[in-house]
Amino acid sequence: LLFDGSTNPAHPKHIGSIDPHCSVANVVRDAYNMAKLLCDKYYMASPDLEIEEVNASNAQQPISIVYVPSHLYHMLFELFKNAMRATVESHENSPRLPPIKVMVALGQEDLSIKMSDRGMGVPLRKIERLFSYMYSTAPTPQLGAGGAPLAGFGYGLPISRLYAKYFQGDLQLFSMEGFGTDAVIYLKALSTDSVERLPVYNKSAWRHYQASQEAGDWCVPSTEPKNTSTYRVP
Repeated sequence: LLFDGSTNPAHPKHIGSIDPHCSVANVVRDAYNMAKLLCDKYYMASPDLEIEEVNASNAQQPISIVYVPSHLYHMLFELFKNAMRATVESHENSPRLPPIKVMVALGQEDLSIKMSDRGMGVPLRKIERLFSYMYSTAPTPQLGAGGAPLAGFGYGLPISRLYAKYFQGDLQLFSMEGFGTDAVIYLKALSTDSVERLPVYNKSAWRHYQASQEAGDWCVPSTEPKNTSTYRVP
């Protein structure tokens, strides 16, 4: 609903930015098609998409959840760009590019989306660095060259993981160097479990950023909550 009480004509079934019946497969295809346009422009080729859905509660029912489609689209779009670039560059002399496979699985607690590519993977020691801002395995793109770059700015994965964690989900990478990479997005299957995870900035947080002592960064307590009284500012 908009502030005047009417609905958004572009998305009449949305409640604000939330889609009560977000079709995961449709968002996957939308993100793939946009990434494919960029990949075709840069490499004149792109891998195909193979998508499979597994609904544990109803095998005949397409998977949909209560979620923000733009958040999911952003995560998938970034993952598709990375998977396409790795696939094309590692199989440039192959007659046919191996497809990108996406598995969407809905369980009792989690909605999981696994994207698998054959882009030769990355070493284990680099996995966590991929989630660092400004770090990228691609060359830094030249601004003003025309068109949107496929990769190179170094914020796609960290922002995507931030989106995933916003509603108690996560984004993880599992790579086999010499073969390929699996990227898995974990989301909450039930909207009642999708509690916003917001950063807290208070006196305890201020002390955390001024010193090297550990303090909680989030309003949702961790499994080992810290005694914030030890970080109280006089």
